[in-house]
Amino acid sequence: MSWSRYAALGDSFTEGMDDPYDDGVFRGWADLVAGRLSELNGPGFAYANLAIRGRLYDAIVAEQVEPALAMKPDLISFAAGANDVLRRRCDPPALMERFEATITRMRATGADVLMFRFADVMSRLPGNNLVAPRIRFLNRAAGEVADRTGARLVDLWNDHEYANPALWSIDRLHMSAAGHRRTAAHVLAVLGVPADPTWWDVPPRPAVKPWLIARSDDARWAGRYLAPWIKRRLTGRSSGDDVRPKRPDMLPLD
Repeated sequence: MSWSRYAALGDSFTEGMDDPYDDGVFRGWADLVAGRLSELNGPGFAYANLAIRGRLYDAIVAEQVEPALAMKPDLISFAAGANDVLRRRCDPPALMERFEATITRMRATGADVLMFRFADVMSRLPGNNLVAPRIRFLNRAAGEVADRTGARLVDLWNDHEYANPALWSIDRLHMSAAGHRRTAAHVLAVLGVPADPTWWDVPPRPAVKPWLIARSDDARWAGRYLAPWIKRRLTGRSSGDDVRPKRPDMLPLD
């Protein structure tokens, strides 16, 4: 199959953090997928990316779904809910009911829809005991939703290479450039499109640090990344409050 109009919806995962171009704008797996599809489809291919970091599920639906559908895409990627499971009041079953309704709405347009089982990022972060069961529920339910709606499921959860810290950025929450390349390869595999073989490459695992050095690194990480995240939660702010979509219109790639 071939696709000529691709819309990417979601949060920081789809925006492309932390895989910057030289100008500081984030690239990420969705840009890589769009580039490959553009190579195959030629100048008629167009791409929009409405994803914004920090967005919760309901905001993604309210801000991105109808504008994306108005562009009449024949391929949509939808990744949402990861920020919700970090909130204490998250209700995973209710969230997945809304998720299925959204996927059904997209599929009713005739578009192919990509959805995700997220990789295990929480095993290395605080709050794993609270959040990990929610992520497992969402990932299990995602497979069921894909079966019922005919969406295409990209399964990152069962790729154990994502346990390699080299696939994650310094903030331990977003993927590195290598992580985004591998995710793009997964997406293209689900679409039946060959990826650049090097996108599957995984950097060597970092050497295990002595306990004292590792704890010192943890303390610096908490000060630089965890503390600001907690402050935003307490003040009702988001990392994406002043961010606009990087590709709000359905346009050909340069």
